[in-house]
Parts: sequence; structure tokens; C-alpha cells
Amino acid sequence: MTIGTSRLGWLLCAAAAVCFGAATPITKLIVTDVGPLTLAGLLYLGAAAAVLPFRTRAHQVKSDHTGRVLLLVAVVLGGGVAPVLMLLALHRTTATTVSLLLNLELVATVVVARLFLREHIGRRGSIGIAIVVLGGVVITGLGGAHLAPGALLVAGACLCWGIDNAITASLDRYSPATITLAKGAVAGSVNLFLGLSIEQPPQFHTVLAALAIGSIGYGLSITLWISGARLVGAARGQVIFALAPFIGAVLAWPLVHEPLRGRLLVAFAISLVGVMIVATSRHHHFHTHAELVHAHAIDAIDVHHQSDAIVMLGGNSHRHLARTHDHEHLPDIHHRHDH
Repeated sequence: MTIGTSRLGWLLCAAAAVCFGAATPITKLIVTDVGPLTLAGLLYLGAAAAVLPFRTRAHQVKSDHTGRVLLLVAVVLGGGVAPVLMLLALHRTTATTVSLLLNLELVATVVVARLFLREHIGRRGSIGIAIVVLGGVVITGLGGAHLAPGALLVAGACLCWGIDNAITASLDRYSPATITLAKGAVAGSVNLFLGLSIEQPPQFHTVLAALAIGSIGYGLSITLWISGARLVGAARGQVIFALAPFIGAVLAWPLVHEPLRGRLLVAFAISLVGVMIVATSRHHHFHTHAELVHAHAIDAIDVHHQSDAIVMLGGNSHRHLARTHDHEHLPDIHHRHDH
């Protein structure tokens, strides 16, 4: 993992945060014009349409049974259940509250990534993550969320997305566009079918608006985040993505006329300090790489992609040879090991 690769990972996750953060208040503009199931379906179908031109078989290798099951879990929880819960919450509380409570996704992602992906967090990383969460706690009271039904629905959505994040960051046999396409096409189609069965069909302009929001706020955002999280790890990728709620809260002011208060700026500053602490954390030790086959873009200056370290299989698919060495690294797709 080179410094340049690491920086690219941070930038990709930050871009994903901007796309998703903007989507929440914009969605509030049409949320009363369409049922939650129908809207969730349209958003994810928009995501699928956005990435369809970029999905190629050359960038992935054949997955095993476990990989297919994990992808299905990610599709169901992240593409099916989570957006419906969030949209139900938007019906019951303000866009600002929903945007800010989405910081709970960071907590869920960190816990799942540590327990199941063995991602190294470290003392400095843990302090930074705690500060980011504190920023969310400071500002949550703006919308009077407390334990209202809307807040509980957002919490449920965050748990689903946390599991989804940890899974998709580790599924390196699928390209990010392929994962987004699967999530968007399957979850979008099912939710849309269910929605049209029990809800009033939306007007044509609402359909177009939902597809457009989904293409950027979900399709582009998911693809960018997966690409970035594979370079810096699911937990660290979500730390950057935790800035999305603040982007949403700021945009809710001009878009849906929800008040912007000074407390928001204080919370944003606190969270930004936490992000910087995590981004500047360092970690290295002797570690062993088991033989690994996966597919992603080749970084010619990365030590793991030197000619004596990999065997190319076609396209971006390659086999990493087993080796033991010591260097500074993040919990990326090459460093899923015990500490």
C-alpha cells in the first residue's frame, strides 16, 4: 500500500460522502409524492442504470459459493431493507435529523469490520472514530430525534448498511460497479414491485427525479465508496463517509428550508478533527500474505503488485503469491490478517 494509493482511497470515500449527503435532503423534496417502497425501488434502479455501462467481466474473477451468499446478504440488507427504513424515517422526522443520525452507520461499520474482517483499528484510530461519533452526538438534538420511531428506523437502516459496508469492502472478486449493479437491479426491482402492488403509482416527473437522485446519490456513491474502502479498509472508509450527514444537513437549509444552526458547525469541526486523526494514523509490523486471487486495478508502484509478487490471470484478475514482509499499511484488501 503506497501513500498515493492510500490518498486515492480517502478521496474516493470523500467523493462518495458528497454524493450521498446531497441525496438525503433532495429526496425529501419528493418523499411525500411516492410511497417508501416504490421510492426505494426507483432510487436503486437509478443506481443500477448509472453503473451499467461500467460493469465489465474483465475486472472480476469467478466467485465461490461464500462470495455469492455474502453478495446476496449485502443486496438484501444494504439495497433492500436499509433504504426502506430510511425512507420510512423521512416520512416521520426531519431531513436534518435523518442526515445526522446516519452517523450511526459508522459505529455499525467499525464494529462489524473489526469483528468479522479483523481490520486493525489501533489506539489512534479508535480515538479518531470516537471523536467523529461525538460530533454526531453533539448535533443530533437539532431534530429532537431522541428515541422517536423515526430515529429507531434510521438506527435500523444504519445497522443494515454497516453489515453491507463490511461485506462489499471485502468482496474483491467482484468489481465495485458489479456489486452496485447487483444491489440496484435486484433490490430495486423487488422494492418497486412490492411498492406498486400496495402503493399509489407516482407521477412521471417523480419517477424521473427518483432515478436521477438514485444514479448519483446511490449508484455513483456506492461505487466510489467500495473502491475507496478497498484501499483504506471498511472502518476508515466509513469515517470519511461519516461527513455525509453534515453535507446533508447543510443542504437541507436551502433545499427544504430546515434551519441551519451554529451547533452544526461545532459538530462538523469536532468530526473533522476525528477524521484527520484517523487519516494520519500509522501502522506497520511483520505480516504474512497467504496466496490470494482477486481482481482490481493494478498499482504498478505498490509492493504487492511487483512482478515477483503476482501472476496475472487476464484483465485485472491476478494471483498474489505468499510472502512475509514488514511495511506501513492499512487494512485494505491485501491486509486482512490478525494482530
